[in-house]
Amino acid sequence: MSRVRSRSAVIARVGDLVAERDPLRPSGRLLRDGHMDASYVDLADPTHLEFDYMRWMRIVLRAARSHRVLHIGGGACALARALAAEDPGGRQEVCEVDPDVLALAREHLGLRRAPGLRVRLAEGRAFIAGQAATSWDAIVIDAFVAATVPRRLITAEALADVARVAPLALVNVVDNRAARDVRAVAAGLSSAYPRVCALGGHGGNTVVLGAAARLNLTRVAGLAVADPSPARLMALSSTGAAPLRDDQIDVRRL
Repeated sequence: MSRVRSRSAVIARVGDLVAERDPLRPSGRLLRDGHMDASYVDLADPTHLEFDYMRWMRIVLRAARSHRVLHIGGGACALARALAAEDPGGRQEVCEVDPDVLALAREHLGLRRAPGLRVRLAEGRAFIAGQAATSWDAIVIDAFVAATVPRRLITAEALADVARVAPLALVNVVDNRAARDVRAVAAGLSSAYPRVCALGGHGGNTVVLGAAARLNLTRVAGLAVADPSPARLMALSSTGAAPLRDDQIDVRRL
């Protein structure tokens, strides 16, 4: 989250998943997975995005005029819900692989049917593989096992399929100063898209994006710097890193 919270009230718990009420924002609800803040929604204002990286993603999606967005990794579907509320004529579709996450989101975090929003229980890579070419304006990958993006979603082969389906891809990465995961994702996106850059702050989340067409990066950079958690736009290349490939991992695992 982008601010320090006082003690939150636990609403529900399923295994490592915990739904909490934010004492600083009565309508705020937080979903935690173990020690990680996984999702935050405002029941009174679906356009509110508490997490800084989601606001940065929204800046990019608005600049690209992306109306059809496929979200891989759902949580409480905060970004998809915000975009659907702002653009009810658009199309937001969410693939979430964990049924407990969706159950908690529906029961305690206000996830409801809404115009332009569809949420499904599905594994993201398999769902992308079944999509027609250029059937989406953008694909957002915001999925984690612990604090790591599932490797099967960011191999060169997986991202080539993302590029087949959408001209814009955004990947949320949590990394340290060594930025190994950021470089690995950048390498994979560079093998699929001609333009790769990132939005990030002084640590924590970095949004790595690949684009087939030119974006108004001046506007993106200006809005990102003006965000309550300012982000810097950085041009990226593979920086010598080799993209991860399917034969290096067990693609059957998340």
